[in-house]
Amino acid sequence: MQSSSELFPVALMSAELRGDLSEDVYRLKPGNSPDFSVELALTRLGLAGQEEARGEPVILLHGSFSNRRFWYSAGGVGLGPYLVRAGFDVWIAEMRGHGLSPRNLAYRYNCVADYARYDLPAIAAFVAEQNPAPIHWLGHSLGGLTLAAALGGGYLPQAGVASVGLFGAEVSRRYWMLKVPPVEWIARLLLKRFPVLSGARFKRGPEDEPIGIALETLRWHRLFGRFGDAERDWWAGLQEVRVPLLAVASDADVQCPPEACRELFAQFASAEREFVVLGRGQGFAHEYDHVQMLVSKPAQDEVWPLVRRWLAGERQAPAHEVDEQGEAAISATL
Repeated sequence: MQSSSELFPVALMSAELRGDLSEDVYRLKPGNSPDFSVELALTRLGLAGQEEARGEPVILLHGSFSNRRFWYSAGGVGLGPYLVRAGFDVWIAEMRGHGLSPRNLAYRYNCVADYARYDLPAIAAFVAEQNPAPIHWLGHSLGGLTLAAALGGGYLPQAGVASVGLFGAEVSRRYWMLKVPPVEWIARLLLKRFPVLSGARFKRGPEDEPIGIALETLRWHRLFGRFGDAERDWWAGLQEVRVPLLAVASDADVQCPPEACRELFAQFASAEREFVVLGRGQGFAHEYDHVQMLVSKPAQDEVWPLVRRWLAGERQAPAHEVDEQGEAAISATL
């Protein structure tokens, strides 16, 4: 099969029409990581009959225990289709072993360091080959952390990034028991007994997660741990990241509370940035948990238009986007 790219082997797996949308599914085989079996599924959405009329590219990154359906339901509903209909060129990535991306040989050991160092740069390179405009990146939860790691580690060149959106993403929540070395050691030994964490079993989502993700998270949160790998301190590297930044948190998100999301937001050096807290206390009509902030009927009415305005460059703070101290949380310059 002829490759769809001059960068590395890329196969067009399917090209379908879904109502008013066109859906092209590519499978990338970058060959840029130690595990050469890695293949990544990337779905491009467009308007049926208008496939050549592409706007600015937007790449969507799902969180843990998830896949492309977080952004794009089988019925054509989601932030992905919404942005396509608003004129954007939308690409939905699926991490190793998630959704249409097959499990690689070393699936058990997959981690954010691999996603950030190898996979996101390959995805960015292929999208740039198809659409050379700077790319907007939106990541939910672990997808947002992966994006922060790629930027903080310098794996994703800032010159090709139009903006970044982080939704329910944090790495500063305190797990004090993991600071006690014997507790962390025991947790690590227990986790190593399992190849995966089952999303269905733990009622966290439709996908499994490799145990490498859990072990990596332990390293971040243990005593003297850091957000980084053995080679680079991603947390420190974020102080050099100056791309436009949108961060969205929610008062009702117990998994990634606003104060922890704000710490990640504040670590960026971006001059153009907005921090939005969702919830009735902030003037929104609804409360949103970790998933509902992007996947719910209320989010269609309140959150999706906010994202569209940000991507379109309409970045003036609405009156309700004010933090709990009463100070504007939008376009803050630290």
